[in-house]
Amino acid sequence: MRLIQVRPNTGKPRKRYRAVRRMAQSLLPWTFIVIGALATASVLLSYLFHVNESVYDPTTFAIGTGGMFCLLCGIMLMVLSRNSRLWLELKRARIRCEELADGTWELKEAEARATSLLEAQGDLIVRRDNLGRITYVNDAYCLLAGRPRELLLGSAHALPSLQQGRDSVLPDRTRLLDEQIMTADGPRWLAWREVVVWSEKSDHAEVQSVGRDVTDRIEAERALGQARDAAEAASGAKSRFLAMVSHEIRTPLNGILGMAGLLQDTPLTPEQATYVKATQTSGAALLSLIEDILDFSKIEAGKLELDTQPFSLTAMVEDIVELLGPRAQAKGLEIASDVDEGLPARVIGDPTRLRQVLLNLAGNAIKFTENGSVAVIVESGFLGGEIVFQVRDTGIGIAREQQARIFQEFEQAEGGLARKFGGTGLGLAISKRIVERMGGRIEVDSVPGEGTSFRAIVPLPAAEDGGSETANPEATDFSHLSVLIIAPPTIEASLIERQLTRWGVSAMHLAPHLAELFAQRHWDAVLVDHSIGAEAANHIAGIAQARRIVLITPAERHRLPALMEAGFAGYLVKPIRAASLRAQLGAEQPIESPPLAPEPGAPPAAETAQKPMVVLVAEDNEINALLTRTLLTRLGHLPVMADSGALAFERWHTAHAAGAPYDLVLMDMHMPGIDGLEAARRIRAAEGGGPRTPIVALTANAFTEDREACFAAGMDGFLVKPLDRDRLATALAEAADKTAMAA
Repeated sequence: MRLIQVRPNTGKPRKRYRAVRRMAQSLLPWTFIVIGALATASVLLSYLFHVNESVYDPTTFAIGTGGMFCLLCGIMLMVLSRNSRLWLELKRARIRCEELADGTWELKEAEARATSLLEAQGDLIVRRDNLGRITYVNDAYCLLAGRPRELLLGSAHALPSLQQGRDSVLPDRTRLLDEQIMTADGPRWLAWREVVVWSEKSDHAEVQSVGRDVTDRIEAERALGQARDAAEAASGAKSRFLAMVSHEIRTPLNGILGMAGLLQDTPLTPEQATYVKATQTSGAALLSLIEDILDFSKIEAGKLELDTQPFSLTAMVEDIVELLGPRAQAKGLEIASDVDEGLPARVIGDPTRLRQVLLNLAGNAIKFTENGSVAVIVESGFLGGEIVFQVRDTGIGIAREQQARIFQEFEQAEGGLARKFGGTGLGLAISKRIVERMGGRIEVDSVPGEGTSFRAIVPLPAAEDGGSETANPEATDFSHLSVLIIAPPTIEASLIERQLTRWGVSAMHLAPHLAELFAQRHWDAVLVDHSIGAEAANHIAGIAQARRIVLITPAERHRLPALMEAGFAGYLVKPIRAASLRAQLGAEQPIESPPLAPEPGAPPAAETAQKPMVVLVAEDNEINALLTRTLLTRLGHLPVMADSGALAFERWHTAHAAGAPYDLVLMDMHMPGIDGLEAARRIRAAEGGGPRTPIVALTANAFTEDREACFAAGMDGFLVKPLDRDRLATALAEAADKTAMAA
C-alpha cells in the first residue's frame, strides 16, 4: 500500500504572523509617543496647579521623567522604522538593478547573436524609409556594393540593374522580384523578397528587402528550358521523320500488297499461290510493325487520344475472336470467347483502342501457343464499373522474373539471337499504356510450360441507351432443354457448356469415345464438333435421336453437303457466336447459320450490286496508280487518272464546266506542285454553293493530324494505304449513297 504524506498547510498562519508583526512595528513607536505625551502632559498640569507650592514631589518628577523617556523612545523607534523601510527599499532597488542589468546583458547578447547571424549569412539585407534612403544594411550588401556602411546609411544607393525577371505579390503583400545586377564578378541574379515593416524610431513604415543569389537556379532553369525545347524539337523531328518514313514505306507496300492481291485473283499454280500468300503474309507483318511504331510514337509524344462512345461488349469480343479464328485454326488451336451475361449490353469507352489491346493480347496468345487453346473471357471486376478482359492460353508461359520486363519497350520474355518468336516487343508496352490511359491496369499470371493469363481491368460505365440491359437481352428461357456436347476436352466445348448452363439448359459434355453410350438417349439437341473426325461425326449423326448440329471451321465449308446428307440439320461456325447458338436452340425448325465468308479472291458483293461510277484518281506514284486503276476497273467503275494536283483540278474543272462532273475524286495528299489538300480546297472553292463532289483522301499517312487536315480541306473520307479492295468498295458505296441523296 502506498502511503500518502499530508503536509500541514502553514501558508495562512505565516501570512497572518507577518501581518501582525508589521502592525506591531508600526504601532509600537506611536504607543511610546502617546504614553510619553500623556505623562509629560500630566506633569505639566500638576506643575500648573501647584505653581505656588514649592514642595518637591518625587512622584511627579518620576512621571515626568518617564514620560519624557517614552516620548524620546517613540521618536527613536519611528526614526528606526523609517530607516528600516528605506533600507528594504534600497535592497529591493539593488535587486531590481541587478535584474535589469542581467536583462540588458541578455538583450545585448541576443542582439549580438542576431546581428552576427544577419551579417554572417550570404543574403543581402537592406532597409529603406519612405523616401528611399537606406536605414540599415548588412555586411553582405556592403561587400556587394563595394562601399562601407557609413557611406550607405542615409543614401539612396541602389545596385546596378541589368534586367528584371519575375515580379509577383503574395496574398500577405510580400513582393517577390528577380533582378540581374552587375557585380565585380560579373552579372548575378538576385531573388528579392520585399516586406513592409514599421520603424521604432520613426512614425512611418519602411521597406525591408532580402536578396538571395539565385544565379545557379536561374541558369539551371534556363538549361532545363533549353533541354525541354531541344527535346520538343527532337520529338517534333521524330514525329515528322516517322510520318515521312511511314509515307515512304506505305507507298511501296501499297503496291506490294495490292499487286499480290491482284495476282492472287489470276489463275495460279499451287507453287505460285504459295509464293503470293507468303508475299502477302510478309507485307501484312511489315504493315503491323509500322502501325506499332506509329502508335508507340504517339504515346511517347503524349498525343494518344481516346474516343468515348457506346458500344456492345459481346459484338466487339466476338468480332475479335472471329477475326483471329483462321489464324488459330491454321495452327491447330481452339479459340473461343465468353461474355458474362450480367454485364451491361452496351458500355461507354473507346472500342477502337480496346479492340487494339485485345487483338494484341489474343494475337500474342496464338503466337506463343503451339498446342491447346486460347480463350477470351469477359467478366465483371471487383469494383463497380470495372470490366475484366481475360485472355488465357496453354502456351509456353512466362518466367516470374520476366513478367515485369515484358511490358517494357522493345522487350520480350525470350531474348537473344536464337529466339524462336519474332516481333519488336512493342505490343504489350503499347497495350499497357493504352489501358492505363483508360484508367485501368494489366496483370499477368503465368507458369512456364503451362500457359499464361493476361487480365486487362478497365473501368467502362454502362451506356444510357442500353446499359441497364444485360449482354444478351434477347435470351430465351431454355430451362426445358437438354443438350449433349460431343467434342474433345477443349476450351471452346467447356465455354459452350458454361454458356448453356447459364441459360438454364441441362448440358453434358462428353469425349468422343463416350458418345455412343449417351447419344441414343433423349436429347433436344446434340452438338458435334467435327474435329473428332468425319467418320465419328457421321456415326453420331446416324445414331442420335435429336436435332443434330455440327461445329465446323471456315476451312471445312466444303464438307457441309456431305454432313447434311449424313443427318446433320444445321451447323455452327467456330468460333461460335452466342447469338448463333441461341438461334439454333430457339428455332422450332433447323436453321442454317449466316453464310460463310467468300473464298479468297472472290469478288465482293459491291462489284455486281453497285452502279458504275466515273472516278477521278489523283496519284503520282505509277505503281499505286496502276493498282488503283485496276481495282476500280475490276469493281466495275471507270477511272480517270491524273499524276498531279494541278492536273486533277484542271480535269475536274473541265468536267464540271461541261455538265458531266465526276462521281468521286480519289485524292492523294502528297503530290508534286499542288498537293492533294490544296487541290481539294480549289475544288471546294470552285463549287461555290453548287452540287458537292465527294472527295476521298488516298494517303500513306496515318496520323490523326493528317486526317483532320484532310477534313479541314473539304474532303469527305480518308483511305489509308496499303489500299484494300474491300475498303475501297465500301468507300465507293458510301460515295454513291451521298451522291444519290444529293441528287
